[in-house]
Amino acid sequence: MTKKVFVSGCFDMLHSGHVAFFKEAATYGDLYVGIGSDATIEKLKGRNTITSEQERLYMIDSIKYVKEVFVNSGSGILDFKEELVQLNPDVFVVNEDGFSSMKEEFCNSLGIELKILRRVPDADLPARSTTAIRTSGNCSLPYRIDLAGTWIDQPYVSKYHPGWAITLSLEPIIEYNERCGMSTSTRNAAKKIWPHYLPFDKPEKLAEILFKFENTPGSTLISGAQDAIGICMPGVVRHHYNNGYWPTKFESIHSEATLSWLEKHLCMVLLWPREQGLDLLKETYINEANVKSLTDSADNVWEAIKSEDLEKFAESFLESFNAQTKMFPEMVNQKINAEIAKYKDKALAWKLAGAGGGGYLILVSEKPIEGTMRINIRRKEVL
Repeated sequence: MTKKVFVSGCFDMLHSGHVAFFKEAATYGDLYVGIGSDATIEKLKGRNTITSEQERLYMIDSIKYVKEVFVNSGSGILDFKEELVQLNPDVFVVNEDGFSSMKEEFCNSLGIELKILRRVPDADLPARSTTAIRTSGNCSLPYRIDLAGTWIDQPYVSKYHPGWAITLSLEPIIEYNERCGMSTSTRNAAKKIWPHYLPFDKPEKLAEILFKFENTPGSTLISGAQDAIGICMPGVVRHHYNNGYWPTKFESIHSEATLSWLEKHLCMVLLWPREQGLDLLKETYINEANVKSLTDSADNVWEAIKSEDLEKFAESFLESFNAQTKMFPEMVNQKINAEIAKYKDKALAWKLAGAGGGGYLILVSEKPIEGTMRINIRRKEVL
């Protein structure tokens, strides 16, 4: 009997990369495709679909590798749960950037084999992704990840001890989900000023413009400057805070060797979007000793990056995360700790992107970890 194979995704702006994915998945058996509804994609990605679910159904149904296609009835990352139970396939196939431990656990509970495929173009065609196609004529604004010391960009933290935050600017090689610690809210604000791409100007100036635009006069909750800086300033940047919202000074690393070294040893895995209404300030332990631990670890991370010392980098990276969660314990919970535990024998260190509560888990590793996403650091432009 032929096996049943299931894949799920947005498949917005259908391209050759999708077809290559279907072709490879179909080698395992009859292929069934579940697509995210327009409403699901809008919630996860923070945008409307380029191609409606009706059009996506029509086009995918015409692909010879696909036996059947349907719209998933659920919502969120696991919008396909009901369909998976009803279909009961033998194999669930995902791309590396589509893997999540929640999918793995759900497959295990149903006795379904999960296969992870690499993105490989077929027939000598160029590599394609929906994000790349969208950014070529739409929005190519960067994302950012926070490496160490973050939370220090809030005066209610830095007033206890000054110190540095370290951010990394990322090319938008994939479309990161909303409410997942990738500064999508600040990026969405940036779209209102620069709908397609950052202007060719001094990065620090652009960061200040974005910070002031997002935090209008009279705002009661001030977004940290690290988000605007991480989006607008390329490479690895550290910014120093001393009881103020804007940094007192900046330092950057743009060495190609160092950036490539970081790309080699950093990867990410999707957990789930942060729950609505989560109060990260519900319980805090902000004092001089704890803030100093945060700033000391950030100093050590910076020195480890400059010297490309992986052991020191991993140790300090984890110390920075532990310092964050000691001050803000609502960043983590039992569910998140269970996810982190799955990578403790594969990774050297870990932290949550952004303010935590879910989102993406950033891992430091000596070798690539299967099922994780690599990153592409944005390089400096010559002005």
